[in-house]
Amino acid sequence: MKIYLAGPDVFLPNAIAIGRRKKELCAQYGFEGLFPFDNEVNPNEAGERIDKLIYRANETMIRRADLGICNLTPFRGPNADAGTVFELGLLVGLGKRVFGYTNVTDDFLDRCKAADPAVTFDPVAKAWRDTNRMTIENFGNADNLMIDNALTEHGGHPMVRYQARADAIFEDLTGFEMCLRLAVEATSKSA
Repeated sequence: MKIYLAGPDVFLPNAIAIGRRKKELCAQYGFEGLFPFDNEVNPNEAGERIDKLIYRANETMIRRADLGICNLTPFRGPNADAGTVFELGLLVGLGKRVFGYTNVTDDFLDRCKAADPAVTFDPVAKAWRDTNRMTIENFGNADNLMIDNALTEHGGHPMVRYQARADAIFEDLTGFEMCLRLAVEATSKSA
């Protein structure tokens, strides 16, 4: 079975090494890992933009996958990477089983409070509000309710939360390996 490996890992300076390691771990658990850096997209003769070619290559790879594992560690703010969340949604929309992990254990609300010192509690609405007075979800989830519940509904498990060391927040693969174990368990049940 093929697993699409979604996450902001592709932006790391050592992305190729991380991708290789993830693929090696997939193989150890009996899967073939599909890491987006495999695409190594080159400009085509028609002169199409490279971003469009990367998108197409990644979408093709997602369609080839049997399931997905998403690194949903907060990226450039309190939320998961927007591209990874899109890929999670596409995997779910295609009816594929999806697992996810974060290397930060704080709840979404706590991360929003840390990122925005103007977060306040509105006693009338009984809700937390950000700088723009928008409500912040407070369900104890790792991220937005749509992300957490997509994993539960389409992977059968809540998001794996593992607290990595601050200096290895994106390189630590403990949560990833926990997802691989869940994928083995889930696919052996459905076989």
